Amino acid sequence: MSENKRVLILGELSNGELSASTGELLSGGRDLADILGGTLALVLLGDNLKTAGERAISYGADEVYLAENPHLKNYQAEAYLQILETTIKNINPEILLMGQTSVGRDLAPRLAWRLKTGLAMDCVHLDIEPDSGMLRMTRPVYGCKALAVMTCKTRPQMATVRCGAVKPREPDVSRKGKIEVVPADIDESQIKTRVIEKFEEPAKGVPLEVAQTVICGGRGMGSSESFSILNELAKLLDGTVGASRPPCDTGWISSTLQIGLTGKIVRPDLYIAVALSGSSQHMAGCGDSRVIVAINRDPDANIFSLAHYGVVGDYREILPPFIRRVRQIREE
Repeated sequence: MSENKRVLILGELSNGELSASTGELLSGGRDLADILGGTLALVLLGDNLKTAGERAISYGADEVYLAENPHLKNYQAEAYLQILETTIKNINPEILLMGQTSVGRDLAPRLAWRLKTGLAMDCVHLDIEPDSGMLRMTRPVYGCKALAVMTCKTRPQMATVRCGAVKPREPDVSRKGKIEVVPADIDESQIKTRVIEKFEEPAKGVPLEVAQTVICGGRGMGSSESFSILNELAKLLDGTVGASRPPCDTGWISSTLQIGLTGKIVRPDLYIAVALSGSSQHMAGCGDSRVIVAINRDPDANIFSLAHYGVVGDYREILPPFIRRVRQIREE
């Protein structure tokens, strides 16, 4: 292992604040840096970043590097790569971590190629080998049917981490750290695309990624109108409605609510799977839920082999009395 024991996080912002995934990475990165006896650093790209940088220190960062440029406010791969390649080479970290987010999925492979290093994506656990001091990266394989443990011989050792895989720590506002502004000049001739307009879908209820109760509908829901009963139940349980891929592909529900290997990853306390088969691709997004309850009229549906509790029957007959009982309990 090199003498440089710096763990570097590539952070993201959400409405000017540190994103939830960045908070999780700082928590996990702090643990790794402490084991190595090294420092935890964070890089942020955007505009007016000082407040977010100070927040990162309270979450465990020792060093924060800010690349400030109005053109970095919206993610754009070519612009980010220009700044990050130079910045990371100057920082020279032993470990580089990113979130398994839409940005991380797009940026990490490009960045790994420029840094001439390996990359393990969608990791669910990170630790340090006691003897070698190398980063041990655990990720699901074969549609989440198995876990592979990997190490990387090149530097930096690079991984993206699944959202929800690490519990964020409480901020400590008394912590002190270094904040440094780094060069953020962009060669616009290298930019192949540009953001013309940005649309944000209004948030409804608790975001899927942090919801403690998720009610997910599948192909068997039959129509977009059928999801109203799931919304009713979610409201009573202070939860959020999601969907497997088929309802999203057919336009019954927004694709932003898709749960699975190509959608959102959730880890709620309670996951109610309604009228979905339980394919491996879908379970990759919800398999770590604390309790899974399945409702399906097919007794041979794969979801029953994965659920903690199961109800065989038509959701149209099962959910209405359940909703009435939940409402009754809440009114008592």
